[in-house]
Amino acid sequence: MIPITGIYLSLAAGLFLWLSVRVIAYRRLKKISLGDEGDKGLLKRMRAQANFVEYTPLAMLMLAAIEMNGAPALIIHLLGISFLAGRAIHAYGFSSRPPNMQMRKIGMVLTLAMMGLAITVLMVASIL
Repeated sequence: MIPITGIYLSLAAGLFLWLSVRVIAYRRLKKISLGDEGDKGLLKRMRAQANFVEYTPLAMLMLAAIEMNGAPALIIHLLGISFLAGRAIHAYGFSSRPPNMQMRKIGMVLTLAMMGLAITVLMVASIL
């Protein structure tokens, strides 16, 4: 059982649902059922959702592997919080009008830092 990772999987699912609802609501508002029809507002929402999907599976697998290898709970929580904060901040910056590049950068730094630290923790765990 991986109870800490389960917390972050649940929170990630909640963030994904929020990003999805934003896409669905915009589609309904603009009456766009398929594709983006060149609507930049919809495209931004779709990319924010897709970007989240591109990073989340690997990050959650890494978190689970770290937990299964017996990493301290504090490290697991810090990595999980970093990832989710990074993805939320990135989505906000990406979707803002005009785009908030500083928020996007902060979000990417948190996301990539989490993944880099996770790689380090996994490497150390496999050596020990």
